[in-house]
Amino acid sequence: MREIKNTKIIAVDHGYGNIKTANTVTPTGITAYESEPIFTGNILEYNGIYYRIGEGHKEFMPDKAMDRDYYLLTLMAIARELNVHSIQEADVHLAAGLPLTWIRKQREEFRSYLLQDPEIRYRFNHKDYHIRLVGCSLYPQGYPAIVNRLGELKGINLLADIGNGTMNILYITNKKAQESRCWTEKFGVNQCMITAKNAILDQFGVKIEEATVEQILRFGTADISAPYLDCITAVARQYVADIFATLRKYEYNPDLMRLYVVGGGGCLLRNFGQYDRSRVTILDDICATAKGYEYLAYMSLKRRG
Repeated sequence: MREIKNTKIIAVDHGYGNIKTANTVTPTGITAYESEPIFTGNILEYNGIYYRIGEGHKEFMPDKAMDRDYYLLTLMAIARELNVHSIQEADVHLAAGLPLTWIRKQREEFRSYLLQDPEIRYRFNHKDYHIRLVGCSLYPQGYPAIVNRLGELKGINLLADIGNGTMNILYITNKKAQESRCWTEKFGVNQCMITAKNAILDQFGVKIEEATVEQILRFGTADISAPYLDCITAVARQYVADIFATLRKYEYNPDLMRLYVVGGGGCLLRNFGQYDRSRVTILDDICATAKGYEYLAYMSLKRRG
């Protein structure tokens, strides 16, 4: 978290799988309760309603301002980031993002959505927070994750931001992003998750927990019997092959350019992909995009004086 003129700059990466700040990661699920939940942990209290964050799964939504959930998740993210620094009251400038090819159309609507309540009081994990939202900067997803590495990106480079819901693709030529060569595909990791669960159901006639599949996708293995593991591994390998096929659709050629991968999908490439590792860079920091939002907002506010 950066600060300028007593304003805290808090970046929130509104992923479909996880909400990230510069220092925190929280699953995107949210469940409402009219009374205080039995179990503690990630409980947001707002306007008389209790919300457990991280339980369940948030469905894919092309427009994140369609319901109240991402606003509530933003309040949670602000509280978690402030808590890292033992702060409970602050003026906050938000920094966030939207998919590459959707940001032009959705930017102002999403900004208004995030700033709908300029002054907010709420509780998170039994701590009171008093927030004044004084501004919001929005950026294209993916690109901020590598903004501090632009000096390395000579020649032709392709950036693939593989999230839970979407894959953003951007060409960067001689350190400059090519706005005319960017695309957003609805081809996120959640599609691999769904296919893997269905494959287990079809082949073995049983349902498998999403947490088990997630562990395999993240780490390449899990404590389950070999036939189940082999089934999910086969699905993951095909998904990664489809990722490279999608990139080739946009003229990706590993002999002529370097590939940079950010987002949660990077672990699937590492665990299940076949590629020239000397020409593909996978950024492991899941908070890299949030850190990039924070840096870009700080530099922009600093230039304004």
